[in-house]
Amino acid sequence: MFKVIALVACLVLAVVAYEDYHAHPKYKYEYGVKDAHTGDNKEAWEHRDGDAVEGSYSLYDADGTHRVVKYKSDKVVGFQAHVQRSGHAQHPAIYGDHHGEHGKGGESYSNIEQHH
Repeated sequence: MFKVIALVACLVLAVVAYEDYHAHPKYKYEYGVKDAHTGDNKEAWEHRDGDAVEGSYSLYDADGTHRVVKYKSDKVVGFQAHVQRSGHAQHPAIYGDHHGEHGKGGESYSNIEQHH
């Protein structure tokens, strides 16, 4: 009789664990950073209800353009993302200290040609 009770208890625990593992996922989150010192400005959010996920994130790329990505995903359509970029890419002609590290005289540069 003890073995039967132990077996039933194990089955109940297995069912509870299975249901918890396969619970309906649902969450919302968002975050943002605005650092005037470093220029790091970004934000993101995401909502999920079961298999449906929707979200967005935005940031400033190294070239100064602003990127916004909006996305959705579900079992029927799959994953879809829409990416928008605004602004014009700009790279400094000379970057950093003109005297190089410890006055050794180095420099960096970048040139770009854009065809619009």
